[in-house]
Amino acid sequence: MVPCRTRDVRPLLLRSPASRPQLERDPLGRWHLEGSFSILPPMKTFTAIVERDPDTGLYVGYVPGFPGAHSQAETLDELNRNLKEVIALLLEDGEPQLEAEFVGIQTVVA
Repeated sequence: MVPCRTRDVRPLLLRSPASRPQLERDPLGRWHLEGSFSILPPMKTFTAIVERDPDTGLYVGYVPGFPGAHSQAETLDELNRNLKEVIALLLEDGEPQLEAEFVGIQTVVA
């Protein structure tokens, strides 16, 4: 996640009108110094299946239908970071051609 930095623009507004920087609003309505913001691409969301390996005790996660999008870790937080890293690396090669689409889970009573 990219940290968000805010800057107090009040001292800039005390300048004479000719030397004041121009302010503009971004698409979300927040004020920025002119030209100081950029539009980030939308974040992609993937659903991962997570299981615990009974032999190692590690959490194992994979994204259904996304070849290569799998990892393992000792904690769920670590697994989430690992999966984000793997997905980011895979996305560097372009948009994935998903082999399947995650639909959901069902509880089956037998």
